[in-house]
Amino acid sequence: MRTIKPIKVKPLDDYFLEIEFSNKEIRLFDCKPYLNGDWFSELLDKQKFNSVRISGNTLEWVSGQDLCPDCIYDNSNRIFIS
Repeated sequence: MRTIKPIKVKPLDDYFLEIEFSNKEIRLFDCKPYLNGDWFSELLDKQKFNSVRISGNTLEWVSGQDLCPDCIYDNSNRIFIS
């Protein structure tokens, strides 16, 4: 099990998230591939998408959707190391 976890999240345009991880990396995560189906398609509403927050070791939206921290890290691109 990986010990890297998200510590800050910022929603961006075009359904991207800028995420800072506990290892000081800032990574860009594209949510568009996950916005299919009844459950995640609710996040196409920008107000709901922008409600993303840190919840424990992962990201969660106010309507209950969440993503596995390993999925977030493995499927994001590093843009900065602080």
